[in-house]
Amino acid sequence: MQYRTYQSGDERSIVELWNECLTKDPITPLRFRKLVLLDANFDSDGLRLAFDGDKLAGCVYAVRRQLPMHGTELEPANGWIPFFFVSSAYRRQGVGRTLMQQALQFLKDCGRTNVYFSSYAPNYILPGIDEANYTDGYQFLLSQGFKKLYSPVAMNRTLVGYEIPEDIRSLKREREAEGFTFRTAQDEDLYELIQFATSFNPDWGRAIREGLLQKLPMSQIFVCRNPQKKLVGFCLYGGYEGIRERFGPFGVDPDIQGKGLGKILLNVCMEAMRAEGLHGIWFLWTAETTPAGHLYKRTGFETTRKFHVMLHQLASSN
Repeated sequence: MQYRTYQSGDERSIVELWNECLTKDPITPLRFRKLVLLDANFDSDGLRLAFDGDKLAGCVYAVRRQLPMHGTELEPANGWIPFFFVSSAYRRQGVGRTLMQQALQFLKDCGRTNVYFSSYAPNYILPGIDEANYTDGYQFLLSQGFKKLYSPVAMNRTLVGYEIPEDIRSLKREREAEGFTFRTAQDEDLYELIQFATSFNPDWGRAIREGLLQKLPMSQIFVCRNPQKKLVGFCLYGGYEGIRERFGPFGVDPDIQGKGLGKILLNVCMEAMRAEGLHGIWFLWTAETTPAGHLYKRTGFETTRKFHVMLHQLASSN
């Protein structure tokens, strides 16, 4: 077995083995190019491969931040393993273990002490390991010293036959009478919107900025302003990879919870998506027990998958 780092020309073998192993989450060469090869943080030394002759047997990808997500923050203690897989013909022969140890050593050599699977932004594939669909993968991570941190869920909802419930329409009228506004974003909103989104998560601001640069229509972004004209909430769809049925990000000022602003924004967004002829709405990441999680459930969303974000702590090189 030959172990080495990525070389130009390996892409086809990686995508083919990916689709052979990660059957619940196939990928295309185009998505692999966008999410991995064109990622500003991609380093070929972090993409570790095992070959039996000219046959790819396994892959583990490690990445650390080289371009700050926000400001100058490079998260110097953190690294990520966004994906790994080993051909069924080579499992339980030490291939995955060797690749993972090489990937972890790469991150350690880069000064990292915290290694996460797989909550990497901006280009995460999944939020974490799906234990139900990849039981062996979950057990492998545990065997390599990873520990479970928390378990976000993916949810979806059909939009077939959807219309805004009358109680939501009534609530919207009440808030508008108080001076709140709900509308699609305009150029005048963008600076404040991106700053507001970034205050929740730097990746949210990035997603909006990059989505618009990649021709995300402004009609797919919804903003709420309070009576003093301050932006206090937003949501959008189609912002990630241009997938129109994918919802998010979504945020409302926590200081004004209880007014139903998030409920209104979510339903206004779903009405617009249905008007476009979309048949469903989905997202990959929320916590079931948070206010957002409860809102989604009350709005008819169902949990489709559960993930575990995992952490492996490396001894400092100092």
